[in-house]
Amino acid sequence: MNTFDHVLYLLKTRGPQSAQTLADLLGLTSMGARRQLEAAQEKGLAAFDDVADKVGRPSRRWHLTAAGHARFPDRHADLTLQMITQVRALFGEAGLDKLIAAREQDSEALYRAALAKAPPALESQAAALAAVRETEGYMAEVAVQDDGSLLLMENHCPICAAATACQGFCRSELQVFQRVLGDNCTVERAEHLLSGARRCVYRIRPVR
Repeated sequence: MNTFDHVLYLLKTRGPQSAQTLADLLGLTSMGARRQLEAAQEKGLAAFDDVADKVGRPSRRWHLTAAGHARFPDRHADLTLQMITQVRALFGEAGLDKLIAAREQDSEALYRAALAKAPPALESQAAALAAVRETEGYMAEVAVQDDGSLLLMENHCPICAAATACQGFCRSELQVFQRVLGDNCTVERAEHLLSGARRCVYRIRPVR
């Protein structure tokens, strides 16, 4: 991955960042980071907001534009939307529900197989789930919170077009996560891309 693409990747996975933060992460000078960001701005891939800090001058935070997010594509979006439209037309909502259920079963089997190879501790199970989701293109990672809960963070949605056209795909994923992680935890959606967030985040709380 070249430096330019790495800058875009960090903005995608970490959200808005200052040029100095990106410089520190990439081992660049602040000027070098700004040049990369300005190049991204010229291409329409990045923009900035000046955010007022508590003390001193506003801080410039860079973020991806819609075109920048599109550099991380939705897999086969046009074909997927066409198929959803055709299933609806031919078989109605009931047929679409069957399609979602079939996908749900396949995903659950895949995730259960991966989690069966991981240690039983909840953090290890969540990390195994994130690893599978990463291979599916979700840019997934797990973070441990101070209260003992876990955040499964997905910085990209490779089925965004399908989920937008039929939100049953999103409901299905949440239910699958709960089933494969088991009764020793609860899973809830904390952030949702389709509700205007920049990513999807699931909070996993151990049951005491």
